Amino acid sequence: MKSRREAREVVLKTLYRVEATGNTAEEAYNDVCMNWSRSPFDEVYAQRLLKGITTNVEGIDAILRDIVKNWDIERIAIIDRNILRIAICEVVYFDDIPPKVSMDEAIEIAKIYSTSDSGKFVNGILDKVVKREKQRKQKRTMDL
Repeated sequence: MKSRREAREVVLKTLYRVEATGNTAEEAYNDVCMNWSRSPFDEVYAQRLLKGITTNVEGIDAILRDIVKNWDIERIAIIDRNILRIAICEVVYFDDIPPKVSMDEAIEIAKIYSTSDSGKFVNGILDKVVKREKQRKQKRTMDL
């Protein structure tokens, strides 16, 4: 859905601004949104996504650290790291979005906003995240 892509891009720009300027997420979001003509649907999704990331960033980063063992996530390019945070948030915390959609969107956004190799990098990381989540959910279902 095109509008969700735009919402994800707004969240990406917001997260980048937070890291680059030290602004709060709310300040950065308001700055980024000044020129974004959006529908109420887009606005709600962008805010939901941003809140999901900011509320769960420690858990999201823990998942990322576990996947990229022996690699400091601070060394991952800011854009790639935040694209991964967006997708991981959707995969782990948003049951209404199929993981494949989150992966595909992250890969496409990486191709637009990052390097030519970022799509492959993001795909590799998210593939591991999705497999891990699938196993976690299966285990949880079996434990019930």
